[in-house]
Amino acid sequence: MTINWFDADYLPWLILFFPLLSFAIIMLFTTPNRTLSHVVALAGIGISWVLSMIEFVKVVWASDAHLGEEVFGSTIDWMTLGATTFRMGVLVDPLTAYMLLMVPLTCLLIFVYSLGYMRDDPHNSRFFAYISLFAGAMLTLVLADNLLMLFVGWEVMGLCSYLLIGFWFHKKSAMQAGVKAFMTTRVADVLMLVGIGYLFIEAGTLNFRDILYNEEMLHTLSDPALSPGVLFGGSVAAIVGILLVIGTIGKSSQFPLHVWLPDAMEGPTPVSAMIHAATMVSAGVYMLVRMFPLLSAGADFHHGEFSTPMIMMGLVGGFTALFAGVLAVGQNDIKRILAYSTVSQLGFMIAALGIGAWVAAAFHLINHAFFKALLFMASGVVIHAMEHGEHEAHEHGHPHVDVPEPDGLVMDYVAPANDVRRMGGLLDRIPTTAITMAIGGLSLAGFPLVTAGFWSKDEIIAEAWHGTGQGYPLALFVLLMLVTAALLTAFYTARMWFMTFWGEPRSAAAAHAGIGTFRNWWVNSRWAAARKLEAVPISRQDETSARQMEYPLIVLAFLAIFAGFIGVHTDFPLLGALDNPLHEFLGGTLLEHPPVIELNGLPVLLSMVIALGGLGLGWWVYARRPLAAGEVDPTERALGAGVWRALQNRFYIDLLYRHYLVRPAEWFATHVVIEAIDKETIDGVLETIADTFIWLGEAFKRFNTVVIDGVGDGIPRAIGDFAGWFRQVQTGRIQQYLLFVTLGLLAIGTLFLLQIR
Repeated sequence: MTINWFDADYLPWLILFFPLLSFAIIMLFTTPNRTLSHVVALAGIGISWVLSMIEFVKVVWASDAHLGEEVFGSTIDWMTLGATTFRMGVLVDPLTAYMLLMVPLTCLLIFVYSLGYMRDDPHNSRFFAYISLFAGAMLTLVLADNLLMLFVGWEVMGLCSYLLIGFWFHKKSAMQAGVKAFMTTRVADVLMLVGIGYLFIEAGTLNFRDILYNEEMLHTLSDPALSPGVLFGGSVAAIVGILLVIGTIGKSSQFPLHVWLPDAMEGPTPVSAMIHAATMVSAGVYMLVRMFPLLSAGADFHHGEFSTPMIMMGLVGGFTALFAGVLAVGQNDIKRILAYSTVSQLGFMIAALGIGAWVAAAFHLINHAFFKALLFMASGVVIHAMEHGEHEAHEHGHPHVDVPEPDGLVMDYVAPANDVRRMGGLLDRIPTTAITMAIGGLSLAGFPLVTAGFWSKDEIIAEAWHGTGQGYPLALFVLLMLVTAALLTAFYTARMWFMTFWGEPRSAAAAHAGIGTFRNWWVNSRWAAARKLEAVPISRQDETSARQMEYPLIVLAFLAIFAGFIGVHTDFPLLGALDNPLHEFLGGTLLEHPPVIELNGLPVLLSMVIALGGLGLGWWVYARRPLAAGEVDPTERALGAGVWRALQNRFYIDLLYRHYLVRPAEWFATHVVIEAIDKETIDGVLETIADTFIWLGEAFKRFNTVVIDGVGDGIPRAIGDFAGWFRQVQTGRIQQYLLFVTLGLLAIGTLFLLQIR
């Protein structure tokens, strides 16, 4: 039989197989050879991307499939427990294909970027092995056709996050950040696993097609009379949905489990890009979109009746979007600003799911992945350039000067190369990065009409506006939270960009940043000549590394603009001619095709005003008169020292966790688990058992010496003594032998005569 490996049954398996294979090959065979490890890693993710594009095209051609019918898929037996057989399976429907459009491509660009970023790291091969496993786990999660297989990919990503956040484990802060991420997400994952187990008990299956596209099953699970839950009189669907949402709160870093994601910036920048864009936090939102029929079961959200999980998503997502946006305003670490923006944007998506706008949530998920990967990788170039500038400044005799921190506790140390207060003027030094980061920042802020972020964010706001007009309190709450968060997003994005690239350098490191590290085409231009910049010769290796880091930025900048046009409303002037293919494409994924709300100019105008207002305010504060070296931040002056300290210290939530959760847990682990249970109880029992066996060993040793050795040694000794005596008899004289024979014959004859008588 001939196997067609591009047949529907095999192709999805190959998509997730190749990155996993790359991980295995690098770890087992190519670790000593960095170049070969790079080739293996790039080949694995590159093949996955090509196969994903093939699968995407196949799904587009067959996009007339509705009601959850798989376009392509297959299953294989996994394990059998009793009468139950668990299966591994892949499912490629429009939602899966949409994710395959983003995940492998973004990972591939991050892999290329990593070639330059991690060039000098001695553990380069191990890094590429880990990110290959990371990508493979995310693809496993996306392609899974059941919750159990999805959870396997979910947990492998948790392991990868621990390994990669703490990749530079020689740094105490990185090690602690990795542990913090792993433990925080595990808290939520345990509850998520409980929900999965409970769903299996009640439904008898975890397959998406058997649950999510079965109206009778959904009705049974959502009706408390038919399927009563174990808590508060709710339905099984409500309880399972709440537990799944809690799992996402941990994985997608929503309040109150948001604390791990900003600290995850301790890992290499490519890791930050993967976590914030292509994997990890995106997984939670994808899972909620996939499980939305169950989360909304029993609710008529089109008419203002929301299920308990939906209300939970609306409240948590809306609050997190605003809360994280406020915190981002007060951060000085360029990566931490972007980290809080990720938390905020994920809040947008989850809030959208809370009001039933799942297509808008999926739309923003993909757009966010492109521009957030761009922003993080651009920040990595900035950090590299600043580190080079620090080195050059030291070589030229400029002492390092730290920017003073505000009075009061400051929880997070800001590395000099990450501190936007020490930057400025980098537009002249790394222009490609500055321009592409501006495009990513405008997309994050939702700059009207020409950025992807505007179209997806506007759709969420439009859905909330529509619900508010229908008199839904949840929609009103979401609208108020998201509008305020969007305004803050535009402002802190402008603050970050202008403090990084605009004006004059505010430190010697910024003055030397990038020179001798990145290409000199800009400093050789007429514009730069007028600014009296000095071009410094650079090595071919440095130029290659710079291009490996810059080319992915250009591709992502293109996507940060044009990826949004597939979701333009059909009634929008001019651009509506695109016929909104995304809504129609994704609409067939779930059981009920979502209606397209009518175009309303007011929320569109509101989105424009918010974006332009926030960006304009940022320009007014930070660009009109650029910040000078040592000058107090204008936002700090406006808010006051007390509020600014609170922002710097994350509203002291991390401190509260540390004092009232972490330290008690450490005390319990040290004094109860280690001292009382482990050392006193377990070690005591083990030591007693050991002493007992030592005594038995000594007793057996004595028994062996006295009895066994005595008998064993005595018999051969007796035989030896007899042999020695008998040897004395053997004299070799024939007369003596004849005498013995004669005596023997006499003895025999005597016995014979006695027997006759």
